[in-house]
Amino acid sequence: MWLLLFGVFAAATATAAQLTALGKQVYDLTGRELDLGWLGLAEFAPAALLVLVTGAAADRWDRRRVAAAAATAQAVVSGVLALYAGSAPTSATPVFALVFLFGTARAFAAPASRALPADVVGRDRLPWVVARFSGAWQAALVVGPVLGGSLYAVDVRLPYVASALLLLASAAALRSVHVLAPAGASATAGVPGAGDALVEAAVEPVMGGVDARPPVRARLSEAVEGFRFIRRVPVLLGAVSLDLFAVLFGGAVALLPAVATDRLGVGAVGLGWLRAAAGLGAAAVTLTLAVRPLRRRVGPTLFMVVTAFGLATIVLGLTRDYAVAFAALVVLSGADAVSVFIRATLVPLVTPDDKRGRVMAVENVFIGGSNELGAFESGAVGQVLGPSAAIVLGGVATLAVAGAWWVIFPDLRRIDGFPEPAPGPG
Repeated sequence: MWLLLFGVFAAATATAAQLTALGKQVYDLTGRELDLGWLGLAEFAPAALLVLVTGAAADRWDRRRVAAAAATAQAVVSGVLALYAGSAPTSATPVFALVFLFGTARAFAAPASRALPADVVGRDRLPWVVARFSGAWQAALVVGPVLGGSLYAVDVRLPYVASALLLLASAAALRSVHVLAPAGASATAGVPGAGDALVEAAVEPVMGGVDARPPVRARLSEAVEGFRFIRRVPVLLGAVSLDLFAVLFGGAVALLPAVATDRLGVGAVGLGWLRAAAGLGAAAVTLTLAVRPLRRRVGPTLFMVVTAFGLATIVLGLTRDYAVAFAALVVLSGADAVSVFIRATLVPLVTPDDKRGRVMAVENVFIGGSNELGAFESGAVGQVLGPSAAIVLGGVATLAVAGAWWVIFPDLRRIDGFPEPAPGPG
């Protein structure tokens, strides 16, 4: 388990450090908010285009090997980015192309690595591992941006070199993870205790009589099963789509290079700490959840934290004070961490193992949509209205989405505790 956590931490640190450097480099080259949006879109597009392939790969082959191979490919791209950054570049176009390749490798890594926790431990320890899995990722969101911003201030090549080395270390760790059953064929995970009746009622018609370990075929009908399953389970559809649309409009982090330079008057190091603030709040909340996991009032809590996310985003867009901006980022990232914990615990509990990779791949598109695609939306609106107005408008839209989903998905808002594990064979 600890190798898995280290592998996740190293890969996420590498990505966060690289994204901080990329945002600064692209904005220094072009000075356009729209290009920050294109950067996010280049990273997100592969996950959307390859969703039918990446999920099936995570279900068909050893998830450890898939994740390790993808991390190695990402390391190669980071090395090429280091070479380009050191060549006194004048165009951002090659950066976008390389980010697209990085995103392609990451699209294969995400569903494989995110499905591994349920392969590593028994069903009774899954919430415990999910909290620590999220904690490793959130810790990386603190370390990575500071590392990337500080190294960028010393030499523009160094963040990419550090990213390549971290990704190679991640690949070695993930390849060595021990699983309880063959990767891609573990028992369905779950939690002890009584499940939530509303969730069980929604899931049972879909799950009844499912064989947990049928052979995985490379047919299109098999590949799209992740979409079908999410669509048939209302609470699952509501949870992942709430994250998609709420954070899609609240993608303020993508505009931080412009905000740091034009509104707050800080450079690469200040930008790195701003991005780290987006991890500090999340890390603190995740640590709390690791000690005291959320078990009751799951649905109302989800809507409450999405509302807090929207309000903090509005504050970030309005302020010109560095300390206030830092605090707003801490709050919105803490709220997002609770949402991530709820979704990361709920998805494996209602998904049979033979579909988990494909469902995780679809969810990865939703997550990518709420982050990288949200970055494109923020960049495009920021180019027209300016970064401040774009961020405020995004926060208002997030609040509107939370209100709409409260009405559209009543079963989601009524969830009290997490459900019983998905039924197995027999």
